Amino acid sequence: MARERYRPRLERMEEAVVAMGDLVRDRLATGIETLFTGDAHLAEAVIERDREVNRRYLAIERECLDLIRLHQPVASDLRRIVAAFAIVTDLERVGDLATNLAGYALGARPAVATVDADVERIGALALELLERAIEAFVARDAGACPAIADRDDELDERCGAVTDRVLRHLLETTRGSGDEAGDGKPFDAVLGTLLVVRDIERVGDHAVNVAGRTLYALEGDDRLLE
Repeated sequence: MARERYRPRLERMEEAVVAMGDLVRDRLATGIETLFTGDAHLAEAVIERDREVNRRYLAIERECLDLIRLHQPVASDLRRIVAAFAIVTDLERVGDLATNLAGYALGARPAVATVDADVERIGALALELLERAIEAFVARDAGACPAIADRDDELDERCGAVTDRVLRHLLETTRGSGDEAGDGKPFDAVLGTLLVVRDIERVGDHAVNVAGRTLYALEGDDRLLE
C-alpha cells in the first residue's frame, strides 16, 4: 500500500517544485521591473512574498526527506528527489536575490546609474536562463541543460562589460571635481548599479545549478555541477 502511494507522492513533490519555480520567476521579473519603474508598491509586494517562497521551500524539503525515509527509493528515483531538493535550494536563493533587487528600488541611493548600463538587457537574459532551466525540469529535457550553461557564460561577459562601463563613467564624472565623488550622487548611482549587476549575475549561476541538477536527475550526468 505504501508503494502505491509513493509514485503519486513523488509526482506531487515535483509539481510543487515547478510551482515554486513559477513563483520565484514572477518575483524576479517584478523585482527587475521595479529597478526602472521605482514602483514602491510592487517592490514591497516582492519583498512580502519572500515568506511564501520560504514556506514552500521548507514544505518541499520535508517532503523530500519523508520520501527518502519512508520509501527508500531506488537509485533513479533517489536522484530525482535529491535533485528536487537541490533545485528548490537554488530557487529559494533566487527569491532572496529578487528581494534584494526590490530593496534596491526602495533604497535611498539610485538603483541604477544614469549611464547606458544595459541593465535591462542583462536582467532579461538572467530571467530567460531561469525560465529555460525550469522548463527543462518540467519537460525532463536533458538536452536543453548544457545550453543554459553556455548562455550563462554570455551573461557573465555582459555583466563584466556593464561593470567596466559604469566604473569608467564614475571616473569620467568625478575627474577634476576636487574630491572622489563630488556631491556623492555619481558614486551612489554606480554603487547601486554594481549591486544590481552582482545579483543578476548570481541568478544566472543558480539557473545553471537548476539545469545541472535536472541533467543529473535524468541521466546521472554531473558535468554541469563541477
